[in-house]
Amino acid sequence: MIRTFTKVMVTLIGALASVVTLAQENKRGFNLGFVYPLSIQGSQSKEYTNVFSLHALVGLSRAERGFTVAGFGNMIIDNASGFQAAGFYNMIGGNAEGFKAAGFFNTYRNATGFQAAGFANFSKGNITGFQAAGFMNMAHDFQGMQGAGFMNMADSIHGVQGAGFINIAGDVKGAQLAGYINIAKKVKGVQVSGFINIADSSEYPIAPINIIRNGEKYLGVTTDDNLSTIVAFRSGSKKLYGIVGLGYNFKNSKEVLVVQYGIGANFFARNNFRLKTEGTVTHLQGTGHGKVTKTSFSALPALRLGNNIELFGGASLNFTNTTSAEDSDMVRHYIWHHTSYRDDYRLYGMHIGYTAGLHIGI
Repeated sequence: MIRTFTKVMVTLIGALASVVTLAQENKRGFNLGFVYPLSIQGSQSKEYTNVFSLHALVGLSRAERGFTVAGFGNMIIDNASGFQAAGFYNMIGGNAEGFKAAGFFNTYRNATGFQAAGFANFSKGNITGFQAAGFMNMAHDFQGMQGAGFMNMADSIHGVQGAGFINIAGDVKGAQLAGYINIAKKVKGVQVSGFINIADSSEYPIAPINIIRNGEKYLGVTTDDNLSTIVAFRSGSKKLYGIVGLGYNFKNSKEVLVVQYGIGANFFARNNFRLKTEGTVTHLQGTGHGKVTKTSFSALPALRLGNNIELFGGASLNFTNTTSAEDSDMVRHYIWHHTSYRDDYRLYGMHIGYTAGLHIGI
């Protein structure tokens, strides 16, 4: 639907161009008007290239090479360079160079420079520079940065895609940053999202869930010094992976539900051995009034048994925040701790613990 809309916009500009007599391009330095054809250049404005255009509502010209402003919209049949701004839209049939700003949308072919729109930027060509939109950006090959409140789409990216919800691209050299999901083919760089990354291959995916076709996916069970036993899903590349887990605590009588998430990295891979390092946050909640939040940094030597089974275990440095005396007793020996009774009971502590587990590749 979005691509169809873009094609309609470009076709409209092409239709305008097809009805213009191209025997000779006239040039006029400037045009002032209210709405086409009520302007200095009148109905012939579509034949002119201007360095200055100012319209109260809508302006129409063959090309612009300087300053162009309209209260509602600019319609430019061919190329536009310099500064173009409109309250609602800029419709450029050819290439765009310089600064383009519209309250709702910009549409053009190739572009170099900065394009900003309250809703969307639509391009069927190649972009070098920066696209910024309140809702979405669309381009073919992009070099620079796409920034949108909801979505970015491009066939290839050399630079950065940043969106509040989703980024979609072919090959990426650089970074995809999204609030919820990134989708790409081959990523040489970083994917960061609040929920999930999807790619054929990705060097550094950072999200709770990473579905990488050439990566790794493990489902397994872990336990720690607090007797929190967790069924966890670890997914990502061979270098970096995300962690999500759900489990049960066998040491606390009330706060027994365990939720865990985090990120891990693999180092020193040699034959069947590698060192897994993980940063995780573990929450304990249940029927009581207390809550436990444990932030852990773990070093976990891992041994592969065959192609799909991995055993691992090692030490962890843990920072614990508890809101009840019973929860604080889960740890017997703190390296450091502080207890506050100012409003409610709260304990902050640091201790050395352990984590161990078994994973099966899926």
